[in-house]
Amino acid sequence: MTKKSELKQQINAAIQACLEKKAEELSILEMEKGSGAFTDYFVLCSGTNPRQVQAIADEVEMRLKAANLRPAHVEGYKQAEWVLLDYVDFVVHIFSEKARKFYDLERLWKTAKRLEVGDLASAPTKKATVKRAAKKPAPKPVALKKKKKKKA
Repeated sequence: MTKKSELKQQINAAIQACLEKKAEELSILEMEKGSGAFTDYFVLCSGTNPRQVQAIADEVEMRLKAANLRPAHVEGYKQAEWVLLDYVDFVVHIFSEKARKFYDLERLWKTAKRLEVGDLASAPTKKATVKRAAKKPAPKPVALKKKKKKKA
Protein backbone atom coordinates (compact mmCIF):
# COMPACT_ATOMS: atom_id res chain seq x y z
CA MET A 1 0.00 0.00 0.00
CA THR A 2 1.37 3.40 -0.94
CA LYS A 3 1.80 6.17 1.60
CA LYS A 4 -0.81 8.30 -0.17
CA SER A 5 -3.48 5.57 -0.18
CA GLU A 6 -2.69 4.76 3.46
CA LEU A 7 -3.08 8.45 4.33
CA LYS A 8 -6.44 8.58 2.52
CA GLN A 9 -7.60 5.52 4.48
CA GLN A 10 -6.60 7.19 7.75
CA ILE A 11 -8.43 10.39 6.83
CA ASN A 12 -11.45 8.36 5.77
CA ALA A 13 -11.43 6.61 9.17
CA ALA A 14 -11.40 10.02 10.88
CA ILE A 15 -14.29 11.17 8.69
CA GLN A 16 -16.31 8.05 9.46
CA ALA A 17 -15.72 8.64 13.18
CA CYS A 18 -17.02 12.20 12.82
CA LEU A 19 -20.10 11.00 10.95
CA GLU A 20 -20.70 8.27 13.52
CA LYS A 21 -21.00 10.93 16.21
CA LYS A 22 -23.31 13.09 14.07
CA ALA A 23 -20.79 15.84 13.32
CA GLU A 24 -22.18 18.72 11.29
CA GLU A 25 -20.78 20.73 8.38
CA LEU A 26 -18.02 18.24 7.57
CA SER A 27 -15.46 19.53 5.10
CA ILE A 28 -12.07 18.38 3.89
CA LEU A 29 -9.37 20.73 2.66
CA GLU A 30 -6.36 19.52 0.69
CA MET A 31 -3.65 22.05 1.39
CA GLU A 32 -1.56 23.41 -1.47
CA LYS A 33 2.13 22.67 -1.56
CA GLY A 34 4.02 25.85 -0.71
CA SER A 35 0.99 27.45 0.99
CA GLY A 36 2.72 27.55 4.34
CA ALA A 37 0.45 24.87 5.74
CA PHE A 38 2.14 22.47 8.14
CA THR A 39 0.03 19.51 6.98
CA ASP A 40 -1.47 18.00 3.83
CA TYR A 41 -5.16 17.88 4.82
CA PHE A 42 -7.60 19.51 7.21
CA VAL A 43 -10.75 17.71 8.27
CA LEU A 44 -13.21 20.20 9.76
CA CYS A 45 -16.54 19.59 11.47
CA SER A 46 -18.81 21.03 14.14
CA GLY A 47 -20.58 19.73 17.20
CA THR A 48 -23.69 21.28 18.71
CA ASN A 49 -22.46 21.29 22.32
CA PRO A 50 -19.22 20.68 24.30
CA ARG A 51 -20.11 17.07 25.08
CA GLN A 52 -20.64 16.25 21.40
CA VAL A 53 -17.40 18.02 20.42
CA GLN A 54 -15.53 15.82 22.92
CA ALA A 55 -17.40 12.69 21.80
CA ILE A 56 -16.37 13.33 18.19
CA ALA A 57 -12.74 13.83 19.27
CA ASP A 58 -12.86 10.63 21.35
CA GLU A 59 -14.27 8.62 18.44
CA VAL A 60 -11.64 9.93 16.00
CA GLU A 61 -8.85 9.05 18.45
CA MET A 62 -10.31 5.60 19.15
CA ARG A 63 -10.72 4.70 15.46
CA LEU A 64 -7.24 5.85 14.52
CA LYS A 65 -5.70 4.22 17.59
CA ALA A 66 -7.19 0.94 16.34
CA ALA A 67 -5.23 1.56 13.12
CA ASN A 68 -2.09 2.11 15.24
CA LEU A 69 -2.10 5.87 14.73
CA ARG A 70 -1.94 8.29 17.63
CA PRO A 71 -2.14 12.08 17.46
CA ALA A 72 1.17 13.92 17.73
CA HIS A 73 -0.65 16.70 19.55
CA VAL A 74 -4.12 17.42 20.97
CA GLU A 75 -5.36 20.90 21.91
CA GLY A 76 -8.58 22.33 23.32
CA TYR A 77 -10.20 19.12 24.55
CA LYS A 78 -11.19 20.42 28.01
CA GLN A 79 -12.71 23.66 26.73
CA ALA A 80 -14.39 21.84 23.79
CA GLU A 81 -14.74 25.02 21.71
CA TRP A 82 -12.10 23.99 19.17
CA VAL A 83 -10.45 20.59 19.52
CA LEU A 84 -7.43 20.06 17.31
CA LEU A 85 -6.12 16.53 16.70
CA ASP A 86 -2.76 16.70 14.90
CA TYR A 87 -1.83 13.53 13.03
CA VAL A 88 1.08 15.30 11.22
CA ASP A 89 -0.08 14.51 7.64
CA PHE A 90 -3.60 15.65 8.47
CA VAL A 91 -5.28 17.64 11.23
CA VAL A 92 -8.82 17.14 12.48
CA HIS A 93 -10.53 20.34 13.72
CA ILE A 94 -13.71 19.88 15.74
CA PHE A 95 -15.47 23.17 16.50
CA SER A 96 -18.42 24.41 18.44
CA GLU A 97 -20.79 26.22 16.06
CA LYS A 98 -19.76 29.62 17.47
CA ALA A 99 -16.00 28.98 17.19
CA ARG A 100 -16.41 27.58 13.66
CA LYS A 101 -18.02 30.81 12.48
CA PHE A 102 -15.53 32.99 14.34
CA TYR A 103 -12.32 31.34 13.09
CA ASP A 104 -13.68 30.48 9.62
CA LEU A 105 -10.75 28.28 8.56
CA GLU A 106 -12.30 27.65 5.15
CA ARG A 107 -11.97 31.36 4.40
CA LEU A 108 -8.50 31.55 5.92
CA TRP A 109 -7.32 28.65 3.73
CA LYS A 110 -9.45 29.57 0.70
CA THR A 111 -6.71 28.47 -1.72
CA ALA A 112 -6.98 24.89 -0.45
CA LYS A 113 -8.78 22.37 -2.63
CA ARG A 114 -12.15 21.37 -1.17
CA LEU A 115 -12.81 17.65 -1.26
CA GLU A 116 -16.03 15.72 -0.86
CA VAL A 117 -16.27 12.88 1.65
CA GLY A 118 -16.36 10.35 -1.23
CA ASP A 119 -13.19 11.75 -2.86
CA LEU A 120 -11.05 9.90 -0.31
CA ALA A 121 -12.71 6.50 -0.78
CA SER A 122 -10.58 4.06 -2.73
CA ALA A 123 -13.39 2.13 -4.41
CA PRO A 124 -16.64 3.34 -6.03
CA THR A 125 -18.72 1.13 -3.72
CA LYS A 126 -17.19 2.79 -0.66
CA LYS A 127 -17.94 6.19 -2.14
CA ALA A 128 -21.65 5.43 -2.35
CA THR A 129 -21.67 3.95 1.15
CA VAL A 130 -19.94 6.98 2.64
CA LYS A 131 -22.39 9.41 1.04
CA ARG A 132 -25.38 7.37 2.19
CA ALA A 133 -24.04 7.24 5.74
CA ALA A 134 -23.79 11.02 5.83
CA LYS A 135 -27.44 11.48 4.82
CA LYS A 136 -28.98 8.60 6.77
CA PRO A 137 -31.42 9.89 9.40
CA ALA A 138 -30.92 8.87 13.01
CA PRO A 139 -33.06 5.92 14.10
CA LYS A 140 -36.07 6.78 16.25
CA PRO A 141 -36.15 5.40 19.78
CA VAL A 142 -38.47 2.47 20.25
CA ALA A 143 -40.55 2.07 23.39
CA LEU A 144 -40.48 -1.44 24.77
CA LYS A 145 -43.80 -3.02 25.73
CA LYS A 146 -44.10 -5.13 28.83
CA LYS A 147 -45.18 -8.70 28.21
CA LYS A 148 -48.32 -9.86 29.93
CA LYS A 149 -47.94 -12.88 32.16
CA LYS A 150 -49.95 -15.92 31.14
CA LYS A 151 -52.30 -17.38 33.73
CA ALA A 152 -51.95 -21.09 34.40
